[in-house]
Amino acid sequence: MVSTVKTGPGRYHWQAADEHLAAADPVMAGLISRFAPCTLNSRHDPFALLCQAVIAQQLSSRAAMTIYRRFCDSLGGRPTAGRLAETADDSLRAIGLSRQKIACLRDLARQTLSGYLRFADYRQMPPGEVIASLTAVRGIGLWTAQMFLMFAINHPDVLPGNDLGIIKAVQQHYRLADRPDRQRLEAIADVWRPYRTIACWYLWRSTDDLSSSW
Repeated sequence: MVSTVKTGPGRYHWQAADEHLAAADPVMAGLISRFAPCTLNSRHDPFALLCQAVIAQQLSSRAAMTIYRRFCDSLGGRPTAGRLAETADDSLRAIGLSRQKIACLRDLARQTLSGYLRFADYRQMPPGEVIASLTAVRGIGLWTAQMFLMFAINHPDVLPGNDLGIIKAVQQHYRLADRPDRQRLEAIADVWRPYRTIACWYLWRSTDDLSSSW
């Protein structure tokens, strides 16, 4: 796994990534000049983050945040697997969660309590292994696992090729007549390695599309 950028005197956390991207890609150079510094920081509560992601599925950002706050209140504060396991389904339905989402959250809590989800180990694991582990949980798909890698543990080289915000931003900034398919997107992003996560952050930032769920 590529390590995150170390800071030094007069440098900020992702400055080496900015320097690489600006040198490799004129479009990225323009975005960096407008939006730097990258403020991507690790989220230190992976269980709560995944709960929030499950709750947010197929909801607007505002509705998702409302239900997530109610969810936290119903659990008596910060969500934990133990608190969720002790909370009755009726209480969860009362705050607006569907039976399907409750089942997904139950599986997330169960896999966390069993030790299957190895949050403490994910920073040292290859991203493919992290994705395989997370997507074995009901309700967690590839996109959610990629967002977890990017926002929860700050893996610097993730490309969510099916993310509509990234696709639209690439079409706009690279002046493409059509939305790029996955092959075209991967070709454009190849020069961003090993900092594709940071490049995506700038693309999201350029359209104010940084998800409130992350």
